This record gives sequence, structure tokens and C-alpha cells, in this order.
Amino acid sequence: MIWTKDFILVSLFIVTAAVALQVNIMPPQGEVSIGDGRFFICEVDGGAKEIEWFSPSGQRIEMSSDITVNRVDEATSSLTIYRATLANAGTYRCVGRRGAEEGEATVNLKIFQKITFKRVPSPQEFNEGEDASIACEVESIPAAHISWKYNKASIQPKKDVRFKIQPDHLQIRGIRKTDEGVYTCMARILERGEIDYKDIRVVINVVPTIRVRHVEVNATGEAGHSTVLACDADGYPEPQVSWIRSGETLEEGDKYSFNDDGSEMTIREVNKLDEGEYTCRATNKAGESEQELSLRVFVKPKITFLENQTATEMQEQVTLTCDATGDPTPTITWSFGQRVFTEGEQSSDGNVVVRSDARVSSLTLKYAQYTDAGQYVCTARNAIGHDTQTMHLEVRYAPKILGAVTVYTWEGNPANISCEVQAHPSDVALYWLRDGLQLPSPNTTNIRIFNTPSASYLEVTPESQNDFGSYNCTASNEIGTESKEFILIQADVPSSPMIELVEPYSSTAKVEFLAPESSGGVAILKYHAQWRVEGHGKWEEKVYDAKNAEVSSITIFHLKPATHYEVKMSAVNGKGEGESSLPTVFKTEPVREPSAPKLKGALQPQGNSYKVNWIKQDDGGSPITHYLVRYKALSAQEWHQEMRMPGGSDYALLNGLTWDTEYEVAVFAGNIQGKSPPAQLTFKTSAQPAATSDSMSEGTPLTTGVIVGILVVVFVLLLVAVDATCYFLNRCGLLMCIAVNVCGKSGPGSKGKDIEQGKAAFIKDESNQPIVEMRTEEEPTANHDAGGHTEPNETTPLTEPEKGVLEESKLIEDGDVKKAPTQANSTESTA
Repeated sequence: MIWTKDFILVSLFIVTAAVALQVNIMPPQGEVSIGDGRFFICEVDGGAKEIEWFSPSGQRIEMSSDITVNRVDEATSSLTIYRATLANAGTYRCVGRRGAEEGEATVNLKIFQKITFKRVPSPQEFNEGEDASIACEVESIPAAHISWKYNKASIQPKKDVRFKIQPDHLQIRGIRKTDEGVYTCMARILERGEIDYKDIRVVINVVPTIRVRHVEVNATGEAGHSTVLACDADGYPEPQVSWIRSGETLEEGDKYSFNDDGSEMTIREVNKLDEGEYTCRATNKAGESEQELSLRVFVKPKITFLENQTATEMQEQVTLTCDATGDPTPTITWSFGQRVFTEGEQSSDGNVVVRSDARVSSLTLKYAQYTDAGQYVCTARNAIGHDTQTMHLEVRYAPKILGAVTVYTWEGNPANISCEVQAHPSDVALYWLRDGLQLPSPNTTNIRIFNTPSASYLEVTPESQNDFGSYNCTASNEIGTESKEFILIQADVPSSPMIELVEPYSSTAKVEFLAPESSGGVAILKYHAQWRVEGHGKWEEKVYDAKNAEVSSITIFHLKPATHYEVKMSAVNGKGEGESSLPTVFKTEPVREPSAPKLKGALQPQGNSYKVNWIKQDDGGSPITHYLVRYKALSAQEWHQEMRMPGGSDYALLNGLTWDTEYEVAVFAGNIQGKSPPAQLTFKTSAQPAATSDSMSEGTPLTTGVIVGILVVVFVLLLVAVDATCYFLNRCGLLMCIAVNVCGKSGPGSKGKDIEQGKAAFIKDESNQPIVEMRTEEEPTANHDAGGHTEPNETTPLTEPEKGVLEESKLIEDGDVKKAPTQANSTESTA
């Protein structure tokens, strides 16, 4: 026995000694951001007595506030770094010892710094024209790559040399007001896929500029008269306007008053002493600007001669004359529309000359054109004020032909060529020519002409290539004749679209394409898509309307999951269908959960009812089996009971909602693979309306209670009709009972006998408990009346004793503790 024990101990020692120490660290490697924590677990297999950790410098790690070592159990030790710094980076060793035997493992800890924006003020302000540096200081390890966006568009210094990206700022040379907006400083660390950004609002301050309405202002020196000096200042921020005279700033008082922004200064009781120079000064944080105005006190001008004129285009010179009086002698200017002609001005083409002599001004048009016709304004102005009058210049001219020169069509398709005319006088003769022959000629049946007072429309239905080419429109009035050539061009079918991208799903695919380079001269009407399993099979096809020129994608349906397909497209215009594009191959996705449906909803007229509609999206390659609808008030924690709708449904109606409450709705689509992500929307119910009789009667839907009430009324009317029939035919029923008991009429003998027997049976039963006879509907009902009366049913009126018995029975069934002796006594007295 002793020998056996020694053998076991020796064997255990040999086995233990044979097992080498194995050291493992979990996780095997680590990465941590500066300031964050990380821990590692060291497991030693083989029974180590000591487990120690060593820092990257080789020193044994002792307990500290930032790094701790903890012996978890006999085989496990943990190393915890609480707030990592760059000094903590490196390779850590875990060493396990068992006597003289030793094992170790290492783990490499990398330290990085997340993207941190240190100095990114917003807004940042600059003055227009200066070199701006938009600050954005970013710290990270490793260094981040910095890029910039302006109003969400990337800034590319290669395209605009004014921009230069520096590590800590964006430099803009000669910044402009148009550079104002939101700049985005974006930092990326490619090694970690880390990205962050800051939006910076940049404000550009603009030095004020001053627009003086009148450099010289004239006023009369009469008592009670006032005059206004005005200057409009532009700039950013909005400048403050002040007025200065002889070096002193003018203040609000009895003499001077100002409008809200200071741009207008009113001088009251104008006299000769007020004459002189005034300075308008505009100031903001970007700087200041000044403009001088002059005030003179004289007599207001008055125009004494101005009359209308008539001229013929390009044939005669016309002179407009304007006479005016005033003191001092007024300056006379002319204006036509937005164009102003000042004294002495001559146009660059020499056609317009303005000359003034004392109080007379003339505007001469050497070669009057039809565009010169209209209203001219003569303005006489001096320091006091101005006077304005108008005259009309009539210009007679030959027709001017307008309209598109080229028109596209094809054989068999009518095309309208428009010859629109402007002329004065407007009595114009219009006709069409081709090859010197007036249209329509006797031999042409495919040409029609439609005339209006100001236009002629030539309708051509080409029958062959000969019908394409040049058509001449000629217009004449008493002034002259004008001709214009129009060209009818053969349209062609469009070129093929180019498929740019196919986004496949399980059972659908979105095809993005570029419009054809050539439309053939006419609008594209449709796109024709064809697809099939790659390499074989019949082409499936569908035609899509090109509702507008921006159509750039289509969706094809009913595809098989995980299948290679090829798709091609062609364009269709009025001429026909063009060539198809080269087939593009794609593979659909395997069967998966469906995509979330698209939601839209509408509040119902009741105000507390909401209809949620959904549009099915990709079904994931498996039919939609059901939709799950959840909803709750935004303020609530729990959802209402989930609604399960059939796969073919497309809406759910939410009734009985709380008034004036915000709700959220989530809808899931489900197939055999599972359910989609939720599609969500929020809405708010109406405020509870006031309960008025009009509002309750108008548009109130029939509720379940109303419908039941209507059915009860119909049923009662039916019973009355049956009872009346029994009264007249068989002398029985409720009407018969009323006639016997109230009116004193005698009923049939057998019926009276039944009544007496029923009453006696009820009175004899002292317990006042009804005797109930139970039958099934299939059992035959015995006829106890030899006279041939039928057994009472739901349409047969009860006699008084029978009523008492059934009422007593109902009291007992309802659990009412009351008995019916009173009813029985009442029955006896009635009988």
C-alpha cells in the first residue's frame, strides 16, 4: 500500500515537471487613444508561482495611479493602463516563473490621438480685399490630412490660386464678399479611417461706399420751406451715417432732423446761410467713406416746351426739343427707359447727340430705328429742384421677321414654321415662297398656311426628301419689305443612351444612364429597356416615359436573386427608336430581408384618425408575407399593440388617437428571411373640436352602436308586422292581448284556457321560481292545445303569466337578488 502511494506521487511529479510553462496575453495586441484606458490579461498554463509584468523600458511594473498589476488567480494576472499617454507606447512582457523555469509573452501597445480641433473660432471676420487666414488648428497622432470645403463644395487650390491650404489655416488672397459663407475644415486619418470636421462661418466686412442721390441740391429761400440732403451708404456691417459741415457733426434739433438710418437729412426753414458744402460720412468696422454735397438756394425749374414727334426708320433725322426756365439756369437731361442722356453726351455710334444752349436742350437721333420709339422723359434740374415732362416718339418701320430659323421633322409628320412679324404700321402682307414660287402652289397638297394679324404659320407635312430644305417668308407694309429664310431639316432617331451604373438588389435593379448625345433634332419621348439572363433566354422589356429632360434612371423588377443578367437601353423620339446600347452585365443580390417600405400618411377628417400608406420596395428576392405596424405617442414609453397586415396590403388606419398629440409610426416589411429595418414617420393629431350640434351632425361616420340601434329598430318593426298579421288571421298575439285586457274583447276559448292554466301554475308555485323546460332545436315541440294553436316562439306575444315567469327567470339569470312576488300580484290583479 505504501509502495502504491509513493508511485502515484512520483508519477505526478514527473508529469508536472514535463509540462512547460505557456504564457498567453489577451488581447494579443492593443491600440488606445491618448487619455483612454486599456487592460490586458496574462494567462500562464503549467502552474506558475510568480507572474510579473515588465514595461517597454524593461523595468518591472509596480502599482501606480495610472498603471496597476493585479493577480487575478493562480494562473492569471491583469495589467491595466487607465489614462494612456505617449510614454505608455511600446512592448510589454508578461513573465511566469515556476522555480528555475520561466515563460513569457509580449504585447505591443500603440498610442494614438484622436482628431482634436484646438483653435477653430466661428464666426471669423475679415475685411474685403485683404489676405484672409481662416484658422483651423488640428491635433492628432498621426497627423491628419486637412482638406476644406466652401458651402459643401471642395476647395481645389489648383483651380483657384487665391486659395492655399496650410496645416493650421486656409489662406485666401484678396478675399471678396462673394467668398462669404460656411467653410468646412475636414480632418482625415487614413490609417484609422477616422474623420471629423468643423463648420466655420466666415463673414466679410465691406468698407462703406456712398451713393449720393443729388450732388447739388437746390432749395427756395421762402419761409416754411425745407429741403433734404440724401446719401445712400452700402457696406457690411450696415454703416452708420453722419453729416458734417465746416468740420462739425450736425446733431438732431430744431434745425436738422434725420431719418432712421441717417441717410436723409432735412434742413428746416431753408435760408441763404444754409448754402454751402455738406459731407456725408459712412462708418463701420471695416472703415469709413465720405462724400460731399452742395446746397444752393434758388428758383425751382419749369419745363415750358416739349411736343411729340414722328419719324421713319433710317430715312430721316429727328430732333427732340425741351425748353425750361429756372434760377439758376437749369440743367436739362433726357432719359429713355433705363438709359439716361446727360447734357453734351453723344453715343459711341454717333447716332445720339445731346446739346444744350442756355435754357434749351435738344436730343437728336440721326438715324431713327424702331427700337427708338417710345416715351422720352425731359428733366430740368437746378439746385432748388426739378421738373419732369414726357413726350412720345413714333417711328414708322418696315416689318421685322422673328421666329426659329431651323425646324426639325420627319416624313409624314406635320411641322409648323412660324413667321412672326413686328411692324409699324401693323397692316402687313405676308406670303411664303419656295424656289421662287408662292406657296401653296396648285400641285402641293401637303402644305397649309394659317395667318394672324402679326404672324403666318406654314404647316408642312413632308412626303419625301424633296420637301426638306429652305422656305422663304416675305412681309410688306407701306414702309418696306423684309424676307427671311427658314430651313426644314430631316429629323433622325436618337443615338443610344449610355448605361453608367447598375445598382442590383435581390429582385430589382436600378439602372442609371446618360441621355443620348443626339436627340435627332426632336424631343425624346420614351426609353426602351430590355433585360434577360446573361447569354440566353428571351429579352424582357419595358418602355418608360421620358417626362422631362432630367430622367436619368429606371428600375426593372421581377428579377431572380443571385443571377447574372444583362441589360440594354434605347431611346425613342417621334421619328422612331434608335439603336440599343451595348449590354451591361450585373448580378442580383441573394435572398435577404426586404428593404424598408416608403411611408406617407394623411390625417383623416375626424382629426384623431390617421391613414399610413406604404409603398413596397425591394422584397429581398422573396415575396412580402406581411407588414408589421407599430405606433405610440412620442411621450409614451410603450408601443400600442402591434398590427399585422397582409403582404398585399398597402395601408393601415390608426383610429381613436389622442387629440393634439404627436405620434410616431414604424412599419416593417417581412418575408421568409425576416423583417426589414423600420420605416418611420411622425405626425400630430388635430386639436379636439368643440362639440356642437352642427359639427356632430355633419360628416359624422356611423359607429357600431348606431348600426346596432338601426338593426334593433328594424327587428322591432318586423315583430310588429308579424304580430298584426297574427291578430287579424289567428286572433292571437300582443295586439289581441291588449284588445282583451284593455278593450274588453273576448279571445278564443282555447287561448283563454291556456292563459288561465299558465296563471294558475304561476300562482300555485309559492317559491316564485320559474319552471324552465330545456329543449334542443332538433327536438319536436309538443302541441298541448287541442285547438291547434302553435307553440309560442320569438314572434308570438306572451300572455301576462308567461311574461311574469320569463321576467322572473331573467332576474335570476342576471344575478338580481330581487324576487317577483310583486310582479305575480300585479299579474293577478291585471287578470
